[in-house]
Amino acid sequence: MTHLQAGLSPETLEKAKVELKENPETLHQDIQEVRDMIITRPDIGFLRTDDAFILRFLRARKFNHFEAFRLLAQYFEYRQQNLDMFKNLKPTDPGIKQALKDGFPGVLSNLDRYGRKILVLFAANWDQSRYTFVDILRAILLSLESMIEDPELQVNGFILIIDWSNFTFKQASKLTPSMLRLAIEGLQDSFPARFGGIHFVNQPWYIHALYTVIRPFLKDKTRKRIFMHGNNLNSLHQLIHPEILPSELGGMMPPYDMARGRGRCWITPTMRRRTTVRVLHPVGTRPGERPGEEPVPEDHEEVSVCGGTRRPETTGQSEE
Repeated sequence: MTHLQAGLSPETLEKAKVELKENPETLHQDIQEVRDMIITRPDIGFLRTDDAFILRFLRARKFNHFEAFRLLAQYFEYRQQNLDMFKNLKPTDPGIKQALKDGFPGVLSNLDRYGRKILVLFAANWDQSRYTFVDILRAILLSLESMIEDPELQVNGFILIIDWSNFTFKQASKLTPSMLRLAIEGLQDSFPARFGGIHFVNQPWYIHALYTVIRPFLKDKTRKRIFMHGNNLNSLHQLIHPEILPSELGGMMPPYDMARGRGRCWITPTMRRRTTVRVLHPVGTRPGERPGEEPVPEDHEEVSVCGGTRRPETTGQSEE
């Protein structure tokens, strides 16, 4: 085991070896091979190229060097192409702050049986008079930037549950195809996270209609991991044990969406467990930077994320 794997439990080390083809003996060589490809994209400012950063892209693409580099390039290219989205990307930004306060995203304290972090979105909480869909996307990306610092989550990944209860047609009308495509590009194509499942519950007919619009932009692998449960929470519970879900999702845990400020897992400096992350701003590569060096970002912000470490006992592989 190298120092780059120091944050992994024995169970996760074995999972990385079996599922991701991660080999400690060739880890530095794998990373260098991805780094050597940077020279092929002089149009992109690669603001961070250290070993630990590149490793998360390799894990996200099961150590396929070319696919890992393509994801790394798309990560920075997306930020260059959407500069306004990444200005003031911090919890104190008014739009992001309000989106986080309304649970975009919510983060459950317990991991699932495969060690995956569960994110929940209660869609009806979106107050369109106070913040935009782009603010929600920015809040999600900021939260993911914080959580992906955890090497356990780089290997085990995430689960997303979206509860569409009481989400109105008027709210849905604000979800334009261009906005949805922006979200797909940011989450599916440009971020080094492994999503094991995306679960829709209580979705009305107009959400089904929106899904048909975005479906062509989804990779086949992503489409296979989207589950439309409707009002059938039993089908959700077959994949995610109810003992770790809040009561709104038919689970055994207390209600997640309680009175404002209680029962939620904010991404704020008051978390009881903290993870510091540098949020890179896409200002372009500075003169004199060479691939393999880690430039100091123009700006960075401390972001905290609360952790959940308990998960039900299980045996066997994940469903990936």
